[in-house]
Amino acid sequence: MTKQNKTIYLIPVMLCFFCMGFVDLVGIASNYVKEDLALSDSVANVLPSLVFFWFLIFSVPTGMLMNKIGRKKTVLLSLVVTVVSLLLPLFGETFTLMLIAFSLLGIGNALMQTSLNPLVSTVMGGGNLAATLTFGQFIKAIASFSAPYLAMWGATLVIPEFGLNWRVLFGIFFVVGILSTVLLFVTPIEEPPIEGRPSTFVECFKLLGTPIVLLSFLGIMCHVGIDVGTNTTAPKILMERLGMTLNEAAFATSLYFIFRTLGCLTGSFFLRVLKMRTFFTISIAMMALSMCGLFVGTEQWMLYTAIALVGYGNSNVFSMCFATALESMPEKQNEVSGLMIMGLFGGTIFPLLMGFMSDAMGQAGAVLVMAVGVIYLFTYIKQLKTA
Repeated sequence: MTKQNKTIYLIPVMLCFFCMGFVDLVGIASNYVKEDLALSDSVANVLPSLVFFWFLIFSVPTGMLMNKIGRKKTVLLSLVVTVVSLLLPLFGETFTLMLIAFSLLGIGNALMQTSLNPLVSTVMGGGNLAATLTFGQFIKAIASFSAPYLAMWGATLVIPEFGLNWRVLFGIFFVVGILSTVLLFVTPIEEPPIEGRPSTFVECFKLLGTPIVLLSFLGIMCHVGIDVGTNTTAPKILMERLGMTLNEAAFATSLYFIFRTLGCLTGSFFLRVLKMRTFFTISIAMMALSMCGLFVGTEQWMLYTAIALVGYGNSNVFSMCFATALESMPEKQNEVSGLMIMGLFGGTIFPLLMGFMSDAMGQAGAVLVMAVGVIYLFTYIKQLKTA
C-alpha cells in the first residue's frame, strides 16, 4: 500500500476514533438525566456503570468475531450499534430509554475498542503504528472534551422548539456516526488472511494466575474507574461546593479531558526520556494530590487545579499497565490483550460505589472511592521496569 493510499484510508479510520470518544459523553449526560428526572446519585450512576459493564462481556467474543468476519466488518458493526444508541435519546428522556441507549453505547464501544486498533495496524502495515495510534487517541479526545460544550450549548441556546435541549448532543454525534459508517463502508481495505484461533474466556481467566497479569488487570480497572469517576463526579463537586448550575459546572468535564489529552500528547515524549517507573510514580503522585484537593477543596482555583492534575496524571496509566502486561508474556499477547480490555469493567464498579458513598456523605465520599484506586496504583509501582 502506497503512502498516499494509507493517508486516504486513514481518514475514515481516524473518524472512527472520534466516534470511539462518544462513550465519554456518559459523564455529562448522566448528570443532565439526574437533574431532569430528579434521581439520586446512586441511581444516576447506574448509567455510566452500565456502559462499561459490557466490556466484561464483549471484549473476548469480539476477538473471536474478528477472526470470522474480519476487522473492518467488526468496526462497521460497532458503528451501527453506536449510531442506534445515539438515535434513541432523540425520542425522549425516560429512564428506561436511557438505560437501553447507554447499554447499546457500551456494547458498541466495547466492539470498537477491541477491533479499531487492529484495523489501524492493517492499514499501516507496521509503519509508524505507535504514532498513528497516539494520533487516534488525540482525535478521540476531541469528542471527549467537546461533549460537555455541545450539551451546554443545547441546554441554553439550541432549537428549543424541537424539545431536544441538552440532548442535541446525541443528534450531532448521530450525524457524525452515520458519516463515519458510510465512509468506512466505501473504503476498500485489504486484510491479511486470518491465522490461529481467538482467545476464549477460559484461556484469558487462567492468565489471572500470573501475578503481573492480575496486578496489571487491577491497575487498568482502577485507571478506568478513576477516569469515569472524575468525568461523572467533577461537575457535582463544583455544584455542591461552589453553588454552580449544571451548565456552568459542565466545564469541569471538559477541563479533565483537555488535560488528559495534553497528557497523552506529552506522555510519549516523557516515556522516551524517563524510566517508566519514574514517570508512573510522578503520574500517581499528581493523582494523589488531586484526590486531596477534590476531598477538601472549597475554592474554585483549587478544584480546577485538582481536576487538571487527575486528568494529566491518569492519562498514561492505561498504556503503562497494558505494556507491562504484554511484555511479561510475549507468547500470550492476544490473550493478555483481551484480558486487559476486560479491565475497562472498572468503569462499572467505581461509579456504583461512588454513587452509594456520595448519597451517604456527599461528593467527598465519591472522592474516597477514587482515592482507594490511587492507593492501589501506588502499590503497582514496584511491578514496573526500571530500565
